[in-house]
Amino acid sequence: MGDVVSDDLADQLVSACRTSVGDELRSVTYFTEDDEEQVYLREGLEAEADLVGFTDNERLGFRTQAVYHDTELGEYLFNIRVFERGYLTRVIVDDHGAFVTTDEMEIDLFKELASAVRTVLAEE
Repeated sequence: MGDVVSDDLADQLVSACRTSVGDELRSVTYFTEDDEEQVYLREGLEAEADLVGFTDNERLGFRTQAVYHDTELGEYLFNIRVFERGYLTRVIVDDHGAFVTTDEMEIDLFKELASAVRTVLAEE
């Protein structure tokens, strides 16, 4: 992997995502407030996506954590963005996060996916 994320963390993220959603997994991107690295891209998909643009948008989640801190709704857990042909799930823990893109899938799998990513990020 690159300089942004350790090989071990990247492998753990991909493994957790693959275990949660199987073949629906499209990509996994790790990010901090300053950098990003795509750690998985399913074979057959174009690597030309605007990774920086997507990541810049998902970095807004660092602010979201602060805004939603200590609300009556409880702790902020994850975000799901719905697209015509798939989904993007973002999870942030402390100063790092990941967003995962998937094909269409059952809603219950999102909770499992977000929980798996949260667990890996929290251990780091």
